[in-house]
Amino acid sequence: MNIFYEKIELRFLFPAGTSRGVLQKKPSWILRCKEEESIIGECSVIPGLNMDYTSDRQYEEKVNWVCETFNMLFNKLKAEQLLNFFTEELRDYPSILFGVEGLFYQLARFRGVDSFHSAFSEGQSAIPINGLIWMGSIDEMKTRVQQKIAQGFSVLKFKIGALDFDKEYELLSAVRKTFGAAIEIRVDANGAFNRNNVHEVLARLKALDVHSIEQPIMSGQSDLMRSICKSAPISIALDEELIGINVLRNKVNLLEKISPQFIILKPSLHGGIVGTLEWISLAEKMGIGWWVTSALESAIGLEVIARMVGFLNPSIPQGLGTGGLFENNFDSTLVIQKGTLTYKNG
Repeated sequence: MNIFYEKIELRFLFPAGTSRGVLQKKPSWILRCKEEESIIGECSVIPGLNMDYTSDRQYEEKVNWVCETFNMLFNKLKAEQLLNFFTEELRDYPSILFGVEGLFYQLARFRGVDSFHSAFSEGQSAIPINGLIWMGSIDEMKTRVQQKIAQGFSVLKFKIGALDFDKEYELLSAVRKTFGAAIEIRVDANGAFNRNNVHEVLARLKALDVHSIEQPIMSGQSDLMRSICKSAPISIALDEELIGINVLRNKVNLLEKISPQFIILKPSLHGGIVGTLEWISLAEKMGIGWWVTSALESAIGLEVIARMVGFLNPSIPQGLGTGGLFENNFDSTLVIQKGTLTYKNG
């Protein structure tokens, strides 16, 4: 069996605003098998966020190495041995590791073995998910809220921190006033606040009964983050804080020191599938909640993530979707129905 790669540019249907800027498009590298089109994986990056990506040239050299090494070793090693080899070699390249894991997962499925077989993968159960409200003008965000409510979502996650917070607060307040306790509100700050204003922000969000805030301050300030988690009136979820922490001992140290209420996991950023499962295992042992979300993968990567999450049978809504943000996405096996994600088996 031989594999090759191709680069694609996923184009957003609308300018996707975050506190780090506005995204119009993003790259992914697709790993394909020459002999069987269903054996496929996605290496998805968000430039400026993925630590394993510095330029297309640098990244593509590593992807090309993966393909050459795979083609050289595939007939010499068992699939499990080869996957273990890549798991170690790509420890610091989580997005490429995730693409390789996806490839091996689809290879195993092709051979009749599904390690993530579940009621979800059979199309018999659904994963509750949150509706994501991307940053935009207040009027744009109001329209998106109305759309998500009409689609049956009961959990909304708002990107905050790019606009004037007073205006964002007015929007959140209006949502709470209109829908009351029927809507769970989560917010994602992407590190937008600092030690001078974060406590005021948290207090105001508490007044709106906000469920949690992701990454209220920039990562790398573990002492301040620990203090915030200890005293915050709402739950704190770590996201960017976990990026680049790929060794088990370092993961333990981080969680023990900061002691967050939740961690948010993206396989393309947080160690691939193996790294994500490791984070989840540690969190559950420490009494820390978790949910999984995507890092703007296409339908190819999202299928693998969704099947993994369905197998885990989570107890709270996740941050998944179908890749419907993109105008040139691949055909999806996933469907959103009334605030849940279902799988089109077969």
